[in-house]
Amino acid sequence: MRAMVLDAPKTPLRAADLPVPEPAPPQVLIRVHACAVCRTDLHVLDGELPHPKLPLVLGHQIVGTVVRTGADAIGVAPGDRVGVPWLGWTCGRCEYCRTGRENLCDRAQFTGYQIDGGYAEYTVADHRFCFPLPRDYPDLQAAPLLCGGLIGYRSLRMTGDAARLGLYGFGSSAHMIIQVARSQGRRVFVFTSPGDAAGQAFARELGAAWAGGSLEAPPEPLDAAIIFAPVGPLVPAALRVVAKGGVVVCAGIHMSDIPAFPYDILWEERVVRSVANLTRRDGEEFLALAPRVPVRTQVHPFPLAAANDALATLRRGGVRGSIVLVTGAPAD
Repeated sequence: MRAMVLDAPKTPLRAADLPVPEPAPPQVLIRVHACAVCRTDLHVLDGELPHPKLPLVLGHQIVGTVVRTGADAIGVAPGDRVGVPWLGWTCGRCEYCRTGRENLCDRAQFTGYQIDGGYAEYTVADHRFCFPLPRDYPDLQAAPLLCGGLIGYRSLRMTGDAARLGLYGFGSSAHMIIQVARSQGRRVFVFTSPGDAAGQAFARELGAAWAGGSLEAPPEPLDAAIIFAPVGPLVPAALRVVAKGGVVVCAGIHMSDIPAFPYDILWEERVVRSVANLTRRDGEEFLALAPRVPVRTQVHPFPLAAANDALATLRRGGVRGSIVLVTGAPAD
């Protein structure tokens, strides 16, 4: 099979011909159709997330068809179309797993980080973390739901019933979550990089009540804000525009350092919290909700062999929606 392989952080991916992997008893073999490209892939590539499996196949927003199942795999069968997310394995025994918080599992392993992912024609995945996908979504449109959509949904849940919601960064995740938030009757205020007129216009097209630069003040105080951009100084910026009792949710796995800020912008019961990974419940809820909204993903396809170009495009920013690799895997 063809795959794009990371041999060491801060080096380009290498095109390679690898054997098709054999699924272990709890795993399934998946023929990959599409894999969305995530900013977390850049964090792995750049060495900002430590100790990845090396060599490594990146990619954790995988859409494909089950080809073969291991002896202990249940609930999936050959021919099923499934999605594979960032959280790829949990122990099922630690305190977090036993209390419905498997996203915090002490021994968790992550797709495209400690487990080979979807920048390849085939991959294997734990049967427990293979989600059936809504029929409403073709492969390209389904792939971004599996990280940007899921993490955005979990972050949105952490804002409670906030009626005035701010979104910092308007990339893959935010362009989906604004659609969910608007369907719930929330007013959404979008903050982009200063001067990003195209991103602000895109946000308005999707229903934003206001869109401006990340250091601008919105026309009214916010009840909550979600920070998708991995930029630490946005935390105090968001606190300054969140009303009393509001919450600032940091949605990324990696963020630059948060600078010191005065206590008075946190006082009056404002809250700063992070979101880590996802649970299977998040996946089940969001993938059932997305067709009802309906969430429409905008995608920019790249062939698998152009994975380095896709990552460079994401790094430059200004992408309208999501970038998705198309594998062109042969039929079985």
